[in-house]
Amino acid sequence: MILELVVPGRGSFVSSASPSYKGHRYPVEVISHCVWLYFRFPLSFREVEELMLQRGVLVSHETVRRWCMKFGQAYANGLRRRRPRPGDTWHLDEVFLKINGERKYLWRAVDADGNVLDILVQNRRDKTAARHFFRTLLKKTCSVPRVVVTDKLRSYGVAHREVMPSVEHRQSKYLNNRAENSHQPTRQRERAMKGFRSVGGAQQFLAAFSGISPHFRPHRHLMTASDHRAEMTVRFAIWDQITGAAGRSTTA
Repeated sequence: MILELVVPGRGSFVSSASPSYKGHRYPVEVISHCVWLYFRFPLSFREVEELMLQRGVLVSHETVRRWCMKFGQAYANGLRRRRPRPGDTWHLDEVFLKINGERKYLWRAVDADGNVLDILVQNRRDKTAARHFFRTLLKKTCSVPRVVVTDKLRSYGVAHREVMPSVEHRQSKYLNNRAENSHQPTRQRERAMKGFRSVGGAQQFLAAFSGISPHFRPHRHLMTASDHRAEMTVRFAIWDQITGAAGRSTTA
């Protein structure tokens, strides 16, 4: 089924195919709501199970886990496809993660509006890791920025000269607050989950989380209450479109 939605202020028609729910006993409204709860709020699978039980829906925490693994990334991809093209200024940063007692590094890139362009969990923080992240970022976004802003890690400079030498590179401790602030929701979720258990699990969760969670986090401090409600109404409508819940309700 091809769905279309006009999003005010975001360009013209945007279309995408909703995920397939063939073989699932529960309707799309229940599945998408459980996935939304898990990625939007710092909840465990068992807590989502309890919230659904309060609504009279009997679903196990293991079923919720499987839904999140199967549909989380698909929903995140659908949301990313509906965003405008990234701005020409990209902010890159990396923070460490403790995974089974070992230090790993989460690399993140955001544009000037704070939209997450890509994340990558890697073992190292050297020039090879920076170069790999640069190439992955360019491939995923299919665009080249005008300016790249990073901290003063030397690996960024080496990777920049090798991968995108024509792009202006600004290295400053104070210009990269946008990327550093984008790590805060990840830190909150990491604490709620008591850490990640594997590199693959962290990459899988954070790839979906970085696509879904920011969609429901507009710049609230810059909006009036009425503007915020209007914006969230639009964002929930987009969510229903990419999950297929809107199509079910209109054809029912």
